[in-house]
Amino acid sequence: MRNVLTALAIWAAGLGAAAQFGKMSVIYQQLGVQYAGHGGVGIGFMVSIIGIIGLIFGTTAGMLVSRLGPKRVMLAALALGAVVSLLQSTLPPFGWMLASRVPEGLSHLAIVVVGPTAIAATANLRFQPLVMTLWGSFFGVTFTVLALFGPDLVASHGIGALFQAHSAWLVFCLCLLVVLMPTDAARAPGSAFTGIIAQHIETYRSPRIAAPALGFVCYTVTYVAMLTLLPGAIGAQWGQVAAVAMPLVSIMISLTLGVWLLGRMSAVRLVQAGFACVIVASLGLWLVWGQGMWQAVFACAVAAAMGTVQGASFAAIPQLNAAVPDRARAAGAIAQLGNLGTTTGTPMLALILAQTGVSGLTLFLIAFSSLGIALHAWAARRRATQA
Repeated sequence: MRNVLTALAIWAAGLGAAAQFGKMSVIYQQLGVQYAGHGGVGIGFMVSIIGIIGLIFGTTAGMLVSRLGPKRVMLAALALGAVVSLLQSTLPPFGWMLASRVPEGLSHLAIVVVGPTAIAATANLRFQPLVMTLWGSFFGVTFTVLALFGPDLVASHGIGALFQAHSAWLVFCLCLLVVLMPTDAARAPGSAFTGIIAQHIETYRSPRIAAPALGFVCYTVTYVAMLTLLPGAIGAQWGQVAAVAMPLVSIMISLTLGVWLLGRMSAVRLVQAGFACVIVASLGLWLVWGQGMWQAVFACAVAAAMGTVQGASFAAIPQLNAAVPDRARAAGAIAQLGNLGTTTGTPMLALILAQTGVSGLTLFLIAFSSLGIALHAWAARRRATQA
């Protein structure tokens, strides 16, 4: 029972980390009013700076976790995040609010690197696919909850209340994990920052450590861009339906069909199968484009296929890496390349849609899905030759 509670508490911390992104997105318009004169690029940078920090320091964070221990890093990250969010609730001047996103980005990165490693340790081999898929749902669940309840909270109590609620959530998770997470082993000797470049090279040369991230970047490039831009491209009525339904379908498929399939095939195979289904669904979307309801149906089919990729990518971490330090480095690589995908995918697809329309959208989805299949096949061949 303790392991179940620990897994749920770690997932709850993941929800708090996702809210470090989502709280800014849900009040994007209000922030533009609060910080008049800094709208557009300024507020957009305030939202995205967390992803930039993950892109730069993702793999380094994985190394740091393996040195210091997951519990120490998780508790420090939750405490830092809670303090920053409480300070943000005072709505400081724009420069200070922007600066506060840097330590918040470090807090976010630490949580999302520790999370997969720590939650995998709570389950045996039979239940690892379930807990890793649960972890993989944290972004989608958070954005859905914030979209449902965030606007009403802000309308009733102001922007500051959202930041205060977020701070309280992180403190709640901190209190739980102080008790539930196992004590870290003794610290490894030496500096955590020795040979950073060499360790980056070692991480990405390993077909076991790097493989989950190689597939995950192809997922994040397409998934975030699709959720952001596809509803508008579909049109007002059915686009709104798709905007709500796509993340929900993705989460439900990941936690149901995805978990069931992980009991019957390896995580890598499921990632490849998910990408193959994305290709098929993308062709269907292209064929029905302009037909209202059917556009929303096939958009949800694409999202459903991507849901299996999401959960299986995290499940691949413990399947491919038995050692805890290797799992931490794999999680760091996922954070780094995942942020590369979320940062570049939306502007890339926006340009493609403007120039080529639905044909470009279809080729975009097919190209990155094919790349994900190919990268996993390449990594699998390398693992076979090393066996």
